[in-house]
Amino acid sequence: MSWFYRHLARPALFTQDSEVIHDKTLRALSWASKQAWIRLGIEHFFEAPSLPTEVFGLRFPNPVGLAAGMDKRAAALPIWAAFGFGFCELGGVTWHEQPGNPKPRMFRAVTEQALINRMGFNNGGAPAMAHQLAVWRQHGLWPTHPVGINLGKSKITANEEAVQDYANSFRTLWPHADFFVVNVSSPNTPNLRQLQDKSALDAILAELQSLNGSLAQAAQTAPKPVLVKVAPDLALEALDEILELCSPRNLAGIVATNTTLTRPESTNLKSQRTFREVGGLSGRPLQSRSTEIIRHIYQQSCGRIPILGVGGIFSALDAWEKITAGASLVQVYTGMVYEGPGIARTIVVGLAELLHQSGYKRLADAVGTASR
Repeated sequence: MSWFYRHLARPALFTQDSEVIHDKTLRALSWASKQAWIRLGIEHFFEAPSLPTEVFGLRFPNPVGLAAGMDKRAAALPIWAAFGFGFCELGGVTWHEQPGNPKPRMFRAVTEQALINRMGFNNGGAPAMAHQLAVWRQHGLWPTHPVGINLGKSKITANEEAVQDYANSFRTLWPHADFFVVNVSSPNTPNLRQLQDKSALDAILAELQSLNGSLAQAAQTAPKPVLVKVAPDLALEALDEILELCSPRNLAGIVATNTTLTRPESTNLKSQRTFREVGGLSGRPLQSRSTEIIRHIYQQSCGRIPILGVGGIFSALDAWEKITAGASLVQVYTGMVYEGPGIARTIVVGLAELLHQSGYKRLADAVGTASR
């Protein structure tokens, strides 16, 4: 199936604009999500073997998740488990509906297995996502794996008012998510990365955790895990300041990393033109930097802070690199674009074999072994 995708399907898909084919695919998957026979058929081909792990109080059937950005409107929520993913992260979603940046805004650098995007949090807004999630649940189509939601800041909201913007989205979506990721690291919303400053981020997290406690008390349940997604371009000293908030703000973990503003060297003329585009770069060129950030977080926290590793994961060996560096879970986005819909199954099968070869009984036993 992977050979078929890479050699037959992908060349045809790549003749079309990146965002156009993404939108067409999401519409098709949204329709397929409502058809039980299609979901079962997809599951027959792509179901991943069980490789369970427990992180921040949630049980994951396997450690390979769908990263934020693929399904910003929860359009195809029921289908991701059928493709073998152990969890999914929806969004980024903002409080206000917004169209995002002008098109074109997504570009491929095929030779380097990379993408550049400047989407700008295009989404229908938190109330619209909450409605869509309620519909999936009402129709009995809620997935069996954990569902996360990535929260961004609305472009029209000034940084000085960011706390309330995030809080509005969090309050509206709280009943629907198993965990939340606070995104202050996208490079495509003006000045958003300024919110990675310790004091600004602390104010956001303080408000969200206050809300988290009151909403959980009202629902007579536990607060939802809250994580922060960091940029790969942060200096390690700035990253350490964010880590200092983990204990006082009861952060459940760190997502490492978002896309990067840096560009690799390339001898390919088409890739050179692509790399001149403004936006965040994801894929293979991000692999080593994201692993470096993961290793640093693991070592600085002595392994106490769960890490979701994302950036340049195309294979089981790539995922293993992240896990042994310190990631408890991994996520894919660009890897799925290049490797196809069977990527989650392929990675999970490979991870199970790598665990066996290494003599570990549980995935958690392998976490951070290369960083100690």
